[in-house]
Amino acid sequence: MRKRLQHARVGRLATVTPQGAPHVVPCCFAVDDETIYSAVDGKPKSTLALRRLDNIRALPQASLVVDHYSDDWTELWWVRMDGRGRVIESGDERDHALRLLAEKYEQYIKDPPPGPVIAIDITAWRAWP
Repeated sequence: MRKRLQHARVGRLATVTPQGAPHVVPCCFAVDDETIYSAVDGKPKSTLALRRLDNIRALPQASLVVDHYSDDWTELWWVRMDGRGRVIESGDERDHALRLLAEKYEQYIKDPPPGPVIAIDITAWRAWP
């Protein structure tokens, strides 16, 4: 599972709104031991105060799904990590997360994410096959 995640470029972050509705968005991510990191980066957005941040602050349950599709169905796979989300505004852990993300995504070297970092402390791993 971890090897697949190292090479995967995009995941789908699922959070829950304060009203209990699902909210799913694609995101860049890095996994460090039992923590997932994703940053509010500089890609065009109307604001850095994103719904996913408010969702995690209100209800910290979150999941990240990473998958691979191929017309050759013997190559299909997915990995899901469930856990407890946190929003990190500043400090050593945010700096560590940004270093990990920059190692994976060259764009983050030239344009470091200006917003908060989402950390998800993984409580369960699921995968297929």
